[in-house]
Amino acid sequence: MRKYIVRTYPIVIVICLLLLSILNGCAFGDKEKEHSKNVFALNTWINIRIYAGREGPKILDRAVQRIDEIERRMSITIEDSDVSRINSNAGIQPVKVHDDTFKVIEKALEYSRLSEGTFDITIYPIVQLWGITSEHPRVPSDEEIRERLRLVDYRKVVLNKEEGTVYLQEKGMGIDLGAIAKGYAADEVVRVLKQAGVKRALINMGGNVIVLGKKPNDQPWRIGIQDPRSDGVRRHIAVVEAVNESVVSSGDYERYIEDVYKKTGVRYHHIFDTSTGYPADSGLMATTVVAENSIDADALSTIVFVMGADKGLDIVEQLGNSEAMAVTVDKKIYTSRGFDKRLTVTDEEYEIMP
Repeated sequence: MRKYIVRTYPIVIVICLLLLSILNGCAFGDKEKEHSKNVFALNTWINIRIYAGREGPKILDRAVQRIDEIERRMSITIEDSDVSRINSNAGIQPVKVHDDTFKVIEKALEYSRLSEGTFDITIYPIVQLWGITSEHPRVPSDEEIRERLRLVDYRKVVLNKEEGTVYLQEKGMGIDLGAIAKGYAADEVVRVLKQAGVKRALINMGGNVIVLGKKPNDQPWRIGIQDPRSDGVRRHIAVVEAVNESVVSSGDYERYIEDVYKKTGVRYHHIFDTSTGYPADSGLMATTVVAENSIDADALSTIVFVMGADKGLDIVEQLGNSEAMAVTVDKKIYTSRGFDKRLTVTDEEYEIMP
């Protein structure tokens, strides 16, 4: 069997802080100074930066503990996670899950209905088949894809709110919360920070950035949006200002089968079209969504990417609680109504379309 190589480019969000760094942190009076922590969780590097008093390190520990709880419940790779137990009991029996897991699945199904199945957590059989993020990725046959596609149907996920159970109606089905769990975790980190009295923070979870309040100089945070063709170099194409918002980016540059791309120019990436079983091919290479809650921005960034600029941005505008941009393969930037006024393009190769 031919061995493929997966190259994963971590999503680098360029944060323009415009601060003066003093030794190990930035001091802002006696009560508030910068505290920061880096951890690897949810299959990405996470940085949490807060501005607080002496309790800062303990607050960071509580935030990391919350991320760990969510990962242990929703990871597809942890044997006794809620998600793994749901999948192993597909077609057999309902599984009682933690409230965290139930809430995320419930929200995911809302977006499945909204997008008419474009966003579908039951995509896991297809994810398994391709193995893009595994050590042995491959391009499956059309026949294999057709066989697995029959197992992809969000309408066969049965929730019982009173019992707190989740049931997949057909054997072989499986769910994957990778396109939404990270957003939920980011929102939960913000909740933990607010409960501790933190008023300024920046959480960077790979492609999910969420900011609390303003920067210490009382200016909005400036979030850089990565160039999807930068090949791992820290370069951005635009900057958006944000206060108490989440900025989530998705794209074909995050994870893909590299040696196939080098030989054929075809980028088999990890965001799948539920109607074809193949990586989405909507003419886009990246999307960014800004919303108050990261769980919403997380789901919508995938929906826009798979649907394409026209249909995807229409959904964002209909919801009215978020804004988005879509970057085409020919480096044109399309935005939801009014979002272009919040963007500052920093790369002359990219152009905002009217």
